[in-house]
Amino acid sequence: MNRTDRRAVADVEPSQVREGFRAAMAQLAGGVVVVTTEDADGRPYGFTATSFCSVSMDPALVLVCLAETSSSYEAFMDCRGFAVSLLGQEQRALATRFATTGADKFRAEDTVTTPRLLPAVEGALAVLDCAVHARHPAGDHIILVGAVRHVLPGRGEPLVYHDRAFQQLRRPEHSRLPRP
Repeated sequence: MNRTDRRAVADVEPSQVREGFRAAMAQLAGGVVVVTTEDADGRPYGFTATSFCSVSMDPALVLVCLAETSSSYEAFMDCRGFAVSLLGQEQRALATRFATTGADKFRAEDTVTTPRLLPAVEGALAVLDCAVHARHPAGDHIILVGAVRHVLPGRGEPLVYHDRAFQQLRRPEHSRLPRP
């Protein structure tokens, strides 16, 4: 690429970059999680995310990103801990509910309490009970880093988000190994 070509690439309009970036990120499949906490008065808050990943094994750290425009933003900025529930493919409706502003998110039949007394999703593939390790501003989001204090394991097929829709993983039959 010559110098003129590089300049042309650098002069792309920000709106074109945002549109292209959004389209590119839609092609990245991600697991779906619900992140939950309580405010100082004990009111539960939660949101659905695909921007979640492990950071470190020792110490056990995870991160999740939350938009500043989220109705849960203040609760997560002030909380001491949060729970991350990894969702299974049968939990699409629950994922949609937690992604909807103003929805009645916490229903008794869908909620459990973690060892550190945080709300979490009943029947999740796994629940990570985390203490806040760090918060980092990043553009129009905050990156929450959690130190995993307890793991509540489960099993099942994960809920995946790809191309702006929930998807189901499809494995060839010959690749499935019997479960112990």
